[in-house]
Amino acid sequence: MPLHDRLRADPPGFGSPNIPECGVRPYSIVDKGPAYWILLALITRVITLLHPTLLKRERAMKRLKPFEYLEPNTLEEAIGILVGEGPRALPLAGGTDLLVRMKQGVVSPSLLVNLKRIAGLDRIERSAAGGTTIGALTSIAAVERYEPLRQSHPVLIQAAGLLGSPSIRSLATLGGNVGRASPAADMVPALIALKAGIVAQGPSGKREIPIDAFFKGPGSTVLGPAEIITAILLPDPAPASGAAYLKLGRREGMDCALVGVAAALSCGGDERVVDARLAIASCGPVPLRAESAEAVLLAGPLDESRLREAARATAGNSCPITDMRACSDYRKEMVEVLAYRALRAAWQTARRAL
Repeated sequence: MPLHDRLRADPPGFGSPNIPECGVRPYSIVDKGPAYWILLALITRVITLLHPTLLKRERAMKRLKPFEYLEPNTLEEAIGILVGEGPRALPLAGGTDLLVRMKQGVVSPSLLVNLKRIAGLDRIERSAAGGTTIGALTSIAAVERYEPLRQSHPVLIQAAGLLGSPSIRSLATLGGNVGRASPAADMVPALIALKAGIVAQGPSGKREIPIDAFFKGPGSTVLGPAEIITAILLPDPAPASGAAYLKLGRREGMDCALVGVAAALSCGGDERVVDARLAIASCGPVPLRAESAEAVLLAGPLDESRLREAARATAGNSCPITDMRACSDYRKEMVEVLAYRALRAAWQTARRAL
């Protein structure tokens, strides 16, 4: 199907459009006899032993080096431990990423500092001055269930629902998803679109960091030694605004995003766009803002042709790589498709609010 026709086509909903599945008959494991599974296990084992990378990964996953474990009761105590222990210590939140990397041998801390006992880091609160504060240890599942966010920031609910499995969402934390600085993080594009702020506290005190300035590279942020994310700040949306997040993955939310696009628009009384934010996941060393696409949206009255122009500009802002999951050309093409759909969804929501 030509790209133009794909842009015109509506997705089944504004959820996650997925890679088309082959037209094969679904089957249950009972369709296969025991000999099949024994043979499959043997073949898998032989491939693992013959492939040096797989063998190294298997050996690494079996080996978890001994480490010390502390549970401080206050943030100050946690920071003090991290300062005193230096690089040998790492903070632990949900552990869904850190523990896997430890099993793989990517990181080998001698000490884990569990932050779960620190009161107040898992709350979601409305500020009297406006805006919402989400504690860094709030689980993704808690974000997804929080009804006031569904009314004020539904794009965050969309992103939360597409992150991992229900069991992962019950453990993974919002602060961990942000602090990991993965280019494929699901929550980050939505937070960028919402102009979120990051509250961090360390030996020098507390500070607020705009999310646009938070990421330095894959797995790298502006956080200093012993500095801990404590909260995410969400400003209130404008009265006539809308936002959407769409993700392309091989297995819906169970997979890392091949491409993710978040869009947020605010409209004036004449339906012109007065503010626009677009963010892209899995198409650069860090989650990216599509600033040239934002400029297109602000340049004149919004219509279908301008939406398509902004979608093309979004793809132009992306710089995807080719890896084992997808090639760069495919990712760039899908950025345009998802950007158009996300922008259209956000625009329709904003127009209904006028």
